[in-house]
Amino acid sequence: MPNDDHQPARTAMRRSDRAITDEAWIETFLSYAPIGVLATAHDNQPFINSNLFVYDKARHAIYIHTAKVGRTRANIEHNPQVCFSIMSMGRLLPAAEALEFSVEYAAVVAFGQCQIVDDAAEATMALQQLLDKYAPHLKAGEDYRPPVKEELKRTTVLRLDIEALTAKQKLAEANFADAYRYEDVVTDMPTFPVAPSTPDEAAD
Repeated sequence: MPNDDHQPARTAMRRSDRAITDEAWIETFLSYAPIGVLATAHDNQPFINSNLFVYDKARHAIYIHTAKVGRTRANIEHNPQVCFSIMSMGRLLPAAEALEFSVEYAAVVAFGQCQIVDDAAEATMALQQLLDKYAPHLKAGEDYRPPVKEELKRTTVLRLDIEALTAKQKLAEANFADAYRYEDVVTDMPTFPVAPSTPDEAAD
């Protein structure tokens, strides 16, 4: 068994040559990436959940929302230490040898304490920030009624107070030979969730 005393620090990065330390780059990535994955643990069992999220630059925190009663909230009540991963995949990079195949990517991992937001004003603000991120073309009070206090009884708002971050990126030159995007070569890939193709299916 490995000795925990020899475990690398949580922000240690094996490929330090790909590390990103530019704060503006990291903040931009956190602000625009569409999906993140929250990792929690309970009794040595890890769990992950994919989440919509919003990054609050002023608080250096990530807000998400989840069910009022469920595993994510229960895990955080038991152990608030979490990590949150966000990534984006670019082109696939073929090579003459299978072992040398690679991929372009960008990724950020945030470590910190996740808190259940009990303050109604903060929770409402966080939910509105989520709406502003994912529906920037719609205006609260014009296109829809904004969140109200009573609706907080139906959801849990979580705030991940970021203690540490790691970020990395791999880019190949623009003219990398035979580089391709996954969705361009897997031509039979369905769209998820699969949209109904007929009105009858939609009714079902």
